[in-house]
Amino acid sequence: MILEVATLHIKEGFSEAFESNFQKAEGIISSMKGCISHQLKKCIEQDDKYILLVNWETLEDHEKGFRQSEEYQEWKALLHHFYEPFPTVEHYK
Repeated sequence: MILEVATLHIKEGFSEAFESNFQKAEGIISSMKGCISHQLKKCIEQDDKYILLVNWETLEDHEKGFRQSEEYQEWKALLHHFYEPFPTVEHYK
């Protein structure tokens, strides 16, 4: 199992809108082959900071199966305009 850890910095004042869009987007990631589970955690110290934790069966399920899918384009449209800067994404085993 691979753990994806994404640090998300949301544009100031857009956290509520981001969380609303994430509720729509999480159905996308949950349905992807190899996605085991995910959690979005809001930082206590910084209002507009989150971490996204996604458990994948394999690195390829994330890097190729998800990121190169049509569903990823929808995910991107829902969420990517909230990020500043673009998230740092790391994988752990």
